[in-house]
Amino acid sequence: MAWHGSTDTKDRIFAALPYLLPLFYVVYAAPNPFQPFSYFLLKSFAILRVILIPLEPVKLLYTFIPFAGLVIFFVLFLAVVRNERISHFIRFNTLQAILLDLLLFLLALAFNIIVSPLLGGNLFALEIVYNIVFLGVLALCGYGIVQSLFGRYAEIPNLSEAVYAQVR
Repeated sequence: MAWHGSTDTKDRIFAALPYLLPLFYVVYAAPNPFQPFSYFLLKSFAILRVILIPLEPVKLLYTFIPFAGLVIFFVLFLAVVRNERISHFIRFNTLQAILLDLLLFLLALAFNIIVSPLLGGNLFALEIVYNIVFLGVLALCGYGIVQSLFGRYAEIPNLSEAVYAQVR
């Protein structure tokens, strides 16, 4: 990734915040609100509930704003990603988090259409798929947040290349 200047503490914090959206989606919303991807692991390992703490403000936002996901998407995309007065570092990480959230939404949609009917009543297979998706998104979001806080670009193969092509 090309270097686009130094980042200050404010830029690092603002670049890390959008990664809470895909994390929120995998913990609370996908693929259905009664059994999100995080359901099995959070039920089995109470220590993992520590990740719910930074998600509380996002949960409040989703509670009080109708169609909050759509509103947040358009606000972040139009006001942050397309605003060239905002640093490249923040715009890059914001778009990467948006695309990660979009991929997660498409995965949940595909899961409801294809995977759930195939697995049927096989709870063990369902639990494995849920855990893989949850841990994968948790790792990607954690990586993005940590890299952003250190002032480095979070390099996620293919996704970062698509983001870099869109953010100039």
